[in-house]
Amino acid sequence: MQDVTDLAFMRVMAHYGAPDYFFTEFFRVHAQSRPEKHIVRSLVENRTGRPVFAQLIGEEIPHMVRTVQDLLRYPVAGIDLNMGCPAPKIYKKNVGGGLLRDPAKIDELIGRLRDAVPGLFTVKMRIGFDSTENYERILALINKHGVDLLSVHGRTVKEGYRSEVHYDFIGTAARTVGRPVLANGNITSAAKASAVLAETGAAGVMIGRHAIRNPWIFRQCRERFAHTAVFSPTLADVREYVDRLYRETQTPDIPEAAHVAKMKKYLNFVGQSVDAEGRFLHDMRRAMTEAELFAVCDRHLLTEPAKTFADEPYPGIIARPNCETPTESCSLDTVTA
Repeated sequence: MQDVTDLAFMRVMAHYGAPDYFFTEFFRVHAQSRPEKHIVRSLVENRTGRPVFAQLIGEEIPHMVRTVQDLLRYPVAGIDLNMGCPAPKIYKKNVGGGLLRDPAKIDELIGRLRDAVPGLFTVKMRIGFDSTENYERILALINKHGVDLLSVHGRTVKEGYRSEVHYDFIGTAARTVGRPVLANGNITSAAKASAVLAETGAAGVMIGRHAIRNPWIFRQCRERFAHTAVFSPTLADVREYVDRLYRETQTPDIPEAAHVAKMKKYLNFVGQSVDAEGRFLHDMRRAMTEAELFAVCDRHLLTEPAKTFADEPYPGIIARPNCETPTESCSLDTVTA
């Protein structure tokens, strides 16, 4: 997740139960680009005990290949191609989800990247741009070029994050692609992950936004799949998570006000499971200082510390004040519930 899956956030996730592997924020590739240093840190300073894939977004083949060669100097688990970002400023450049309009370009790009990557090469995609007419053709290209792992978000680019997820299309990929397929889109809980796997036949799930809301979700999935007791966090546990997230993401060069603003972006998701009325979100969004922010957290999370943190987001409680705001990037600013 852009502006989310940095080194600090990965450390926090690892504390509560890391996923099997991470994907970096995407490296933007163009003629003048070089791998962004802050994203490279996620590779070279990774102490989570989990492998990290380097994610690329771009479409100029020579520069994509050059960037792969640059990144292979680092301890990457593999290279991942983003064909799913639904932001207009991304797809208008024919990158991310914009590539799904051009199967011929995908054929050439994936082929060249497959040749350039000696190890694991993975792809994440949506089921189409504004329709699914190219979907099965693109799945055939995934097979043709021997992609090692495919993650499918079950919406079109134009559907953004607002429509229902079309899990039947993920099921099609799971049946027809000769490699493992991960199901992505509204994986809100361990129970939902289990249901989606049963429906799609996918090999696993990719979880994004709901790991911000619930950092225990990967642990809970493992426990559910193993048929053991599933951990149920309390509001006191959530208060500890907020404190840890604040401290891990705090750096000397970020002013307090800017860091509080960044924390609000995370807490927009956390608040979906705190109370059904959205009172935490209302108060949190009005905090301006660290002291005010933690006073809100103490009031809402420690008044009833043993209260269970909801597994699923409460109905109608959205992660941003206006869920109809157009998606202008794939960052935390614009990804909604």
